[in-house]
Formats: sequence, structure tokens, C-alpha cells
Amino acid sequence: MCDCDPEITVAALVERRGRFLLVEERIDGRLLLNQPAGHLERGETLLEAVMREVREESAWAFRPERLLGVYLWRQPVTRRLYKRFAFTGTVYDHRPEQPLDTGIVSTCWLTREQIRAGGDRLRSPLVLRCLEDYLRGETVGLEPIGHFELEAAHGVPAHEL
Repeated sequence: MCDCDPEITVAALVERRGRFLLVEERIDGRLLLNQPAGHLERGETLLEAVMREVREESAWAFRPERLLGVYLWRQPVTRRLYKRFAFTGTVYDHRPEQPLDTGIVSTCWLTREQIRAGGDRLRSPLVLRCLEDYLRGETVGLEPIGHFELEAAHGVPAHEL
């Protein structure tokens, strides 16, 4: 892969009672914090991908409601380029008995102050950037993502959501 071709990722920013859903994941022997996130898989829509990633990493079902933003970031050590599509929404149907995705140690609900204090425990600067954009209210509707993706992700016509 050329270093100019970004890897497409999705992430979910979920707030509940002033706390934000994060996952604790082990990477290179360190425990890092991230929003539930992961790579787009072949044949998936962006909405299907974010719903799948949240379920796999946190054992919660996720309903995307708004597009938070699209972020481009180059990892300084590997030089890999990532394009992150971040969504906000709600979670429901928690399945605590479900095994979490490989590398995920636990999930947690942290305040914005706890996340900001995370410093070098944050997986990337995108964790804090997404939080700050969310707190500023910088979201847009899902319409730019595509009506058909929303229908496919939920398995029902969009007018019934």
C-alpha cells in the first residue's frame, strides 16, 4: 500500500450521563484508551462498520445518529495514514457476557476531564479531537453518508427508523 492511500476507519463517540464510552486496549504491551473504533471491512458501509465495531469492542449495540467528522491522521512511527469517520449516537442492548474483540481488555465510561487527563494513554490525538468537536456541537446529520447505507445497516427502510 502506498503511504498516500489512507486506511479507512470508523469510530463511535457515545455520551451517557456526562460520561463517554471508551475501550481499553493492549497495544505493544501498553493499555491505551480509544473510542470503539476499527477498520472498514470489504463490502461494508460506513454505518455497518461502526455498528459492528462498537458491538465487537464494547458488547453494546450502537445506533448512529450524527456524523461527528472525517479526520485524516498519519501515525508518526509507522507513517500509516488513517481516514477516520467518527459518528455519535446511542447504545442499547448491552451483552456483558459477550467476549470483547482481540486486544480489548475492558470498556469504561469516563468524564471529559478523565479523558483529557489520559495524555499518553490515548491511542491517538483523534480521541481527544473527536471529544472536543463533540463538545462544541460540531456534528451533521447522516444524510451525507447516504440514505441507502442507513437502510442497509439497520435492515429497515429509513422512514421507519
